[in-house]
Amino acid sequence: MPDERPDHGPDAGRSGPTPETGRTRLLRALRTPSRNQLVVAVLLALVAFAAVVQVRATEIADDYAGYRDEDLIAVLDGLAGTSQRARAEIERLETTRDQLASDTADQRTALQQAQSEADTLAILAGLVPVRGPGVRITITEVTSPINADTVVDMVQSLRVAGAEAIQVNGQVRLVAQSAFTDVVGGLEVDGVSLTGPYVFDVIGPPSALSNAMTILDGPRLDLQDEGAEVEITELASVDIEVVADPLEPDFAQPQDAQ
Repeated sequence: MPDERPDHGPDAGRSGPTPETGRTRLLRALRTPSRNQLVVAVLLALVAFAAVVQVRATEIADDYAGYRDEDLIAVLDGLAGTSQRARAEIERLETTRDQLASDTADQRTALQQAQSEADTLAILAGLVPVRGPGVRITITEVTSPINADTVVDMVQSLRVAGAEAIQVNGQVRLVAQSAFTDVVGGLEVDGVSLTGPYVFDVIGPPSALSNAMTILDGPRLDLQDEGAEVEITELASVDIEVVADPLEPDFAQPQDAQ
């Protein structure tokens, strides 16, 4: 009879480990990839990217693959023509830019010149205060009153010598239309009564103005013959603060721009 006694050996009652399936190993690898797996994944990604680039380059090259030599030459000529037109347009725009810059500079120069001329006319018309080198002429009546005609001759001589602005007694600014009149006790200048001594502040070249007064048979000698003392002082700076009232023309009108 067979022996039916239970096995009491060292492995009695012990069962073996459950085998790991392929799905389990895959999930574990995805959850915790090894370093080698990461390297392989990066290499595969690079290979895929290079393949896509190559395919696209091939597609672009295929656009001209079926062209004949004449067609390719025509395409190149078209590209060359487009490039030439682009360069021509750039040159045209640069020329326009330079012309605009030149026009702006010319306009600025014209404005500066116009402003300079306006300033000069304002000075000559006595409309603005001025400062500059010149002379101060002091006329003191000693034995008799001076004559208005003699003073007018003196003013004309000063203007010929380069006088740009003249002020009398700090009250009257002399301009081209100024008038002198003999009145009792003194002179009337542009409607303003003045009495001696008469102080003429004159802006212009000092030495030329002094010479105009002291030349032989000049204004200084004429005034002295009338009994007056004349003192002439050259100054590095003369201030003329008095301004003349602007004159409004009664008849003249500016012409329309042509």
